[in-house]
Amino acid sequence: MNNLQLVENLHQKKSEIYSEIGKSIIGQHKVIEHLFVALLCQGHILLEGVPGLAKTLLIKTLSDVLELNFSRIQFTPDLMPSDITGTEIIEEDSDTGKRAFKFFKGPIFSNIILADEINRTPPKTQSALLEAMQEHKVTTGGTTYTLDEPFFVLATQNPIEQEGTYPLPEAQLDRFMFNLKISYPSSAEEIDIVKKVTSVEKTVLEHVLGRKELSDFQTLIKNIPAADNVIEYAVNIVGMTRPDDNRAPNFIKDWLDWGAGPRASSYLVLGAKCLAVLDGRTTPDISDVKTLVKPVLRHRIITNFNAEADNIKTDDILKKLIEHTNG
Repeated sequence: MNNLQLVENLHQKKSEIYSEIGKSIIGQHKVIEHLFVALLCQGHILLEGVPGLAKTLLIKTLSDVLELNFSRIQFTPDLMPSDITGTEIIEEDSDTGKRAFKFFKGPIFSNIILADEINRTPPKTQSALLEAMQEHKVTTGGTTYTLDEPFFVLATQNPIEQEGTYPLPEAQLDRFMFNLKISYPSSAEEIDIVKKVTSVEKTVLEHVLGRKELSDFQTLIKNIPAADNVIEYAVNIVGMTRPDDNRAPNFIKDWLDWGAGPRASSYLVLGAKCLAVLDGRTTPDISDVKTLVKPVLRHRIITNFNAEADNIKTDDILKKLIEHTNG
């Protein structure tokens, strides 16, 4: 199957996937799209939202529709790295009586991982997950185990209860493709949610996409060409977030201490390619990049005291930056 046929196939599959997810999840269309984009781009997502907004149901539904293995890890202050990666236990052979270590895989050995409240666990345990995200491997007892593909992590943070938490360092935040904020449903959506969860009706989900197809689509995204002006726009808008860069406008110098690195530029272009394909197009344009500026950059820029004093949030700065590039 050539690239054009794959583009048409993925465009068609998108509607089926979103329709199936919509059987369980009401609203949150933009979040669902970004989830699917990150999965196709082989990236990971950091999701922020208050409790009760169906974050677990959303990611579980995605795994069911794509027929992938799913694990949920509840991060707590006493969680150990081995609780995530797995542990070696001494086993005795019933025939010979010999004892040997046997590795028992942890919940990280799955296709889709929900790392719930990742900021509730100490840095040592956070790093066990983040290393697996980066390398797609786990090393224990001198042996390296390769994780199954696809491997997709959605980590959540509770934005309200911050007491006793361990915020992720900037270098680790940079490993997430997107930082998404999940909002409250509209009044009409909430009415539909209440009707759904207070009835006995059971949702039956159909499998829409197999692993082989998903792998082919992931390869397709990387093979899609992007015009030089699209890549240059992505690189320039990322460069503008760096206060010491001569491209940075004055409001960036006033409000930011630190800007985004090259990984942000790559994710902007890769995500733009994916949006284009999902829309049935064979190449992205600058508008695709602009759509992803906030989710790609909001966790990669660091505001300073001036921004705090002016009550300026990262999304406000990014909105102003997009407007600045519009001329």
